[in-house]
Amino acid sequence: MIDPISLSAKQSENADETAQREAVEHPSLKTALGYWFKLGWISFGGPAGQIALLHEELVTRRHWISEKRFLHALNYCMILPGPEAQQLATYTGWLLHGRLGGTLAGALFVLPSLFILMALAWIYMVWGHTIVLAGIFAGIKPAVTVIVLQAAWRLGTRVLKQAVLWGVAATAFISAFLNVPFPLVIALAALTGWLLDRAGYLSPSIGGHAASNKVEKHRSALIDDHTAVPEHALLKARSIIGVLLMGVVLWALPIGTMVAILGVQDPLVQMSWFFTKAALLTFGGAYAVLPYVYQGAVNHYHWLSPTQMIDGLALGETTPGPLIMVVTFVAFVAGYQNVMLGEGQALAAGILAAVLTTWFTFLPSFVFILAGAPLVERTRQMPRLTAPLTGISAAVVGFIVNLALFFAIHVLWQNNNLPTSFEMLWSGFNWPALAIMALATALLFWRKWGVMRVLLVCAAIGLGLSWA
Repeated sequence: MIDPISLSAKQSENADETAQREAVEHPSLKTALGYWFKLGWISFGGPAGQIALLHEELVTRRHWISEKRFLHALNYCMILPGPEAQQLATYTGWLLHGRLGGTLAGALFVLPSLFILMALAWIYMVWGHTIVLAGIFAGIKPAVTVIVLQAAWRLGTRVLKQAVLWGVAATAFISAFLNVPFPLVIALAALTGWLLDRAGYLSPSIGGHAASNKVEKHRSALIDDHTAVPEHALLKARSIIGVLLMGVVLWALPIGTMVAILGVQDPLVQMSWFFTKAALLTFGGAYAVLPYVYQGAVNHYHWLSPTQMIDGLALGETTPGPLIMVVTFVAFVAGYQNVMLGEGQALAAGILAAVLTTWFTFLPSFVFILAGAPLVERTRQMPRLTAPLTGISAAVVGFIVNLALFFAIHVLWQNNNLPTSFEMLWSGFNWPALAIMALATALLFWRKWGVMRVLLVCAAIGLGLSWA
């Protein structure tokens, strides 16, 4: 007679083995593209929320890549100019399916946001502010604050394994608060990681030096800690040079064509060159480059007003895709209201300006990943090179917490500044936003709701309060 308990145990064991085999099955390009397409529509929460979403899907749920290799790729993306989450998607797509997979993964991460922001920018220009949009924003902004904080918590629990790394994170938080240049902080964090490793203060499990037994046994991934580098990901000088040359051609061809047809002083040419420079300065994410964009688009070129710039930032915060996509809104408004293609062509001018700006903003990111990723993969087994990236990961946690504080200040106080007196503490305080923030905290941390579901609920509450 068969023992029911033994049978149940055997069935459970077989189920675990089956699940593990399914986890390491290589997804087809079509399957992967379906995921990247979905991600482009649900990647709310800014870079922190998007990185957390990528980790949840790629590492925890689908097992396409192990946590250590995920963090190794993330560390590289963090030191590059450009949107980290989009670059991370490109990197993972490249690991899975080569250059084509990486290019399509990065493009699908951006395209939904491009279409959404162009549509919203057109609605904004035609109908302006409405009570519906204002109410939705009032509900989403507090939720976004909590989403960013949750991302800091998730990343921190995985990276800050030692007291010295907590110190690095705290130093980065204070540095961001004091407006210390982001590249300087990142460089110092990398140096700190290297020095700590040389002095023996970093555990071998930090920075990918050794694998966790628990992870290896129960979290086998398609691209695991010790999986060999795929053939297409091997370091080849000819391949890297080819990517770099292709990047130069894809940048020079459109801008050269416009110069030949329209002239150097044409607004579309100036816009293309301006956002190329902005793309190369986006160390630390969108907030690090927004002052530069504001100064150029508002103060120098007068493409749009300060109020329009702030409204664009609000739209960027509450739509899927990288936050730097706010430049799409800026470009659309600039092209539309300045009628850059002549009378009667406002919409066409807005669309063309938005597409050109998005192209020149994201082209460097693709080049950095497709050219640099093979070198990064080669350094994965080099402890002396992974230790600096560990320091960078710890610093990034501090920057994300600082970003959450930035959001909270702008959401909870109408003057967008921390209160300096007891009277200012309650003057202009946004109590409904605090209530929505508390609800979002409970739903995300306690109820374990997904990001999209929380945003929809909070948007509905904000809309209801605006009509009350």
